[in-house]
Amino acid sequence: MTIYYAFNGDADGLCGLQQLRLDDPRDGSLITGVKRDIKLLHRVDAVAGDEVTVLDISLDQNRDDLIRVLDGGASVRYFDHHHAGTMPEHPRFAPYILESPDVCTSMLVDRHLGGRHRLWAIVGAFGDSLSRQGLAMSREQGLDGPTSDLLERLGVALNYNAYGDTISDLCFHPAELAHRMRPFSDPIEFVHSSPVYEELRARYEDDMRMARALKPARQVPGASMVVLPDEAWARRAIGVLANELMHAQPDYALAILSPKVAGHFTVSIRVPAQSPVAADEFCRGFATGGGRKRAGGINDLPATELDRFANAFETRFRTP
Repeated sequence: MTIYYAFNGDADGLCGLQQLRLDDPRDGSLITGVKRDIKLLHRVDAVAGDEVTVLDISLDQNRDDLIRVLDGGASVRYFDHHHAGTMPEHPRFAPYILESPDVCTSMLVDRHLGGRHRLWAIVGAFGDSLSRQGLAMSREQGLDGPTSDLLERLGVALNYNAYGDTISDLCFHPAELAHRMRPFSDPIEFVHSSPVYEELRARYEDDMRMARALKPARQVPGASMVVLPDEAWARRAIGVLANELMHAQPDYALAILSPKVAGHFTVSIRVPAQSPVAADEFCRGFATGGGRKRAGGINDLPATELDRFANAFETRFRTP
């Protein structure tokens, strides 16, 4: 019998995985990649009797392979907060899925485990840009301000690491990060005892210094679009930059485009809480788009689609 963990390589996926492995220390095969690598079940070759846990990737994007794994005799538990579509019904399928802008996968795992490893759930919430929820859980745990701030910085650093076009863009392979994190039940001890955090923070500060100097390529009332240079630092910075710009202009929808090979782009979308158009709804209008209500993305936007995207973005999100 083989145990598989297929998890998004960002902070939410990592911290959900960490909680589950602290609760059940059995070894398993790790299937992961950069943040945009979400069709992970395609790489799971499970057979009858195997156990598969999926974390923080859209069921809708993995439906065919989920059915394949279940029909092959494996059992699957699925933790996620992204668009799922129609939920499969199967005796070996256990979904822990809630499509809500106020939860993340780490929080769903925390609920499943009854809060036994909540500090890591707090890190995951902060990393997934759910600051209000992270602060609320920190207060419930009785954490002081400096401790909560440190957990937030760790979450941001882990999340930052997942952004890139390929693994070579990242500071650490997400599977290596999971291995480095695994011995630590307390994320504060991880910060102080492992060199990972300081390495990530140093690279993060360098990258963000350059990213914060960028100006919008197109902007209309209510919608702003930034195009990044074709550099590894820019691909790493895209997620954190999107969150920072949203905090700076909370009433604006934001699109950040990062060049890929052959003139294609990766797109990261953030929309205001009061927007009548959801980010995932808008992104699903393009072939590789998806996400959740306030944050979505397009994994591969061809250059030939750039004008259509920009016009649609400004039309849908422009304010009078």
